[in-house]
Amino acid sequence: MDEEAQMQTCHILDLPWEDVLVPHILCFLPLQHLVSLQRVSRQFHSLIQVYLANCRTFDLSSIGPSVPKEAFCSMLKDNKVLHSLCLSSCSEWVTDKELLPVIGQNQHLQRVDMSSCVGLTRHSLVAVSLSCMHLQHLGLAHCEWVDSLSLRSLADHCGGLQSINITACRQLKDDAICYMAKKCLKLRSLSLAVNANVTDESVEEVAKNCRGLEQLDLTGCLRVRNQSIRTLAEYCPKLQSLKVNHCHNVTESSLDPLRKRNVVIDVEPPLQRALVLLQDVLGFAPFINLQI
Repeated sequence: MDEEAQMQTCHILDLPWEDVLVPHILCFLPLQHLVSLQRVSRQFHSLIQVYLANCRTFDLSSIGPSVPKEAFCSMLKDNKVLHSLCLSSCSEWVTDKELLPVIGQNQHLQRVDMSSCVGLTRHSLVAVSLSCMHLQHLGLAHCEWVDSLSLRSLADHCGGLQSINITACRQLKDDAICYMAKKCLKLRSLSLAVNANVTDESVEEVAKNCRGLEQLDLTGCLRVRNQSIRTLAEYCPKLQSLKVNHCHNVTESSLDPLRKRNVVIDVEPPLQRALVLLQDVLGFAPFINLQI
């Protein structure tokens, strides 16, 4: 009876924290649940702090707007083992002041997403490049504060980079992108989308240096032409996906060789586009024998 009574009064907090609760239970809970759990009692608060000090992934994408910046600083103040940090929905409050201490004490970061964090400055990117030598994946989409010097710093110190998204980083021009391509030879995924400064020079340098490239997004790069797409087809045999929507100077003559290699391209061939337009006008798709 005594043993049965003890089993009935056993509390979850009686389980070993660092050996059981942290690695086998808390790691499966969404961050918002962990934050709520902190408020249950002092013991739970202490438990969650132990978890946060040892977690390898910290993703605020689902609750970022509702997290006070003071809470962010408190949650990560003791963590020195982060491998992945996502701040893509924290644009309303995150600044260099909150981020720099976290980057400085987490030198093992491999994945960082700062997309749309308009309150940051180039100092955050420089800090990432100097502290995170093992960085492999970086999200900087819509970070217009990214400039040539900070991107060069990244290229100099993070040569193992495998993917980077610099969509709509409109300060960047060919010189900085070409410099990165010569330094980051392991790039497999790259987005240069929505940047009118990008020309054939950038695309050709990426193609010639990053031979393992698998995904390239050139959406809205109005100055890219057929010449660089042909170079891409020649030098990047592993290419799987190419986005050239709104690249009005890229035509089917350069895309067709890639289609024959089963590269996924986000614009339809001219005949398919014509059929879609015809269907919109007529209300039905006419039968056309494509084998003729």
